[in-house]
Amino acid sequence: MINNKKVVVVLPAYNAAKTLEITYNEIDFNIVDDVILVDDVSCDETVKVGKEMGIKHIVVHEQNKGYGGNQKSCYNKALEIGADIVIMLHPDYQYTPLLIPAMAGALSNGLYHVVLGSRILGTGALKGGMPLIKYIANRGLTFIENILLGAKLSEYHTGYRAFTKEVLEAVDYNINSDNFVFDNQMLAQIWYAGYEIAEITCPTKYFDDASSISIKNSTIYAIGVLKTAMQFRLHKWGIKKNKIFK
Repeated sequence: MINNKKVVVVLPAYNAAKTLEITYNEIDFNIVDDVILVDDVSCDETVKVGKEMGIKHIVVHEQNKGYGGNQKSCYNKALEIGADIVIMLHPDYQYTPLLIPAMAGALSNGLYHVVLGSRILGTGALKGGMPLIKYIANRGLTFIENILLGAKLSEYHTGYRAFTKEVLEAVDYNINSDNFVFDNQMLAQIWYAGYEIAEITCPTKYFDDASSISIKNSTIYAIGVLKTAMQFRLHKWGIKKNKIFK
C-alpha cells in the first residue's frame, strides 16, 4: 500500500514457469498488497510454480484467450479484489520489478493515472538486446501514432504498464481485441478519455527464456496498430465513429 492506495500486481502468464519465481521474488511487498497470476493455458508448469510460491490469486483459463484476453482477466480480477493501483508485469522477467515503487508512487498522488515503463527513453534499448528490426519498427510505429493521436509518447509498445482504478473503470477495455493490439487500443482509449500518460525509463532485457512475438504476429500487430491510430483520428474528427471510444 502507498498513500493509502491498494497496489495489485497482475502477471499475464503463458509458459512462464522458468522465470516466474525470479520475477516474483523481486516484487517489493512493502508496496504491493496482492499479486494476481492469470495463466492462458500454458504448456509448462506455470500454475504449479505459482501455487508453490504461495500466490493467492491464480486465474486459469480453460481456453487460450490471447494476450489481450489475458489482460482483461487480469484487470477484471484486480478491480474485483479492490485494487486502487494496478501494475501489469510480465512474468518472463523482461521488465524489472524494481520499478514498481516508482510507478506506484507516480500514481498514488493523483498527478497521473497511467505510467508506462519505456524501453526507448534513454539509450538502453539496443544495448539491452532489442533486435534492430524491432527497434526500427517501434520507432516508426510510435512516430505515426503520435501524429494521429496528437500525443508525444516515446513508445506505445511496452508491456510494463500501471493504471489507477479510475482509468480502468473509465475505459471499456473489455470491448478490445484479445490479440496483441489490445495494448494500443487501450492506450488510444485512455488518451481519448483525456488522461495524461507518464513514462519512466525501463531497462531492456532480451534473453532466451523471455517471451517474443513471432514475425507473423508482429506483422498482424503492426497493421492493427496503424488501424487503431487511424480509427482514433477518424472518430476524433467525427468522420467515422468507433465503438471502442464510446
